[in-house]
Amino acid sequence: MKKLSTIILFAASLAFFPACTEVTNAGSELQKPVAASPTGNEANENEAGENEAGENRNGNASANTTSNGAATSTAADPAAANIKNLLTAYEGETTASAKYAAYSKQAEKEGLHEVAMLFKATSTSENIHANNHKAVLEELGTKIPAVTPKFTVATTQENLQDAISGETYEMTTMYPEFITNADAAQDQLSLVSLNYAYKTEIKHKALYEKALAAVQNNTTKTLATVYYVCPTCGNTYDGTAPKRCGISMTSGEKFIKISNLNS
Repeated sequence: MKKLSTIILFAASLAFFPACTEVTNAGSELQKPVAASPTGNEANENEAGENEAGENRNGNASANTTSNGAATSTAADPAAANIKNLLTAYEGETTASAKYAAYSKQAEKEGLHEVAMLFKATSTSENIHANNHKAVLEELGTKIPAVTPKFTVATTQENLQDAISGETYEMTTMYPEFITNADAAQDQLSLVSLNYAYKTEIKHKALYEKALAAVQNNTTKTLATVYYVCPTCGNTYDGTAPKRCGISMTSGEKFIKISNLNS
């Protein structure tokens, strides 16, 4: 864990340089953290052809957040609020990973294999976010609580709508507030982990919206059947992997390939 802390702290220190700098340690090429505004408008990847319109998690996910709630930048004790926020984010991402895995199985039952693959990929991504948050909490000396995911599986179309609503909540409310508070607490580890999740959820929302339109128009066969997930930040790509992750700068050769539902 000391090694993880050293790597992420080094990556976070790059925030003080004006240009994007790459860290070449395996799985640890981090991009500078930024404090998100409440609108979340600044979180766009600099990648050709990628439209990253806002995103967050609502629906089941908003109901599955912990009682800690979202702390704002006006918290009297930013450090304590930051820990509560990370616990909330950890529970939310753990639940999302389990929920999307269940949504994947439902889509496959409905003969929507392409959508099943999307949910498989995003479930993998959310698990990376949960593990990142957990690692930061452990560095802060916080006991990690057991999480029992609670959610409802409906039709695939309803599941996609739930996923879109959830990602929207995370972008417009949850992660911007958490990032603002982590910035006030001057916690660079938290900023890295929270920003990774925040920016990735933007990608997920766009992918879900594309999938929902395909389901509604009966054109799901046009969707990708292979996805690539960044092992550092969870960034998710459909079809092909980039040379480097647009969020963490991780080499595309290290990406997790999602090409079947059994792996």
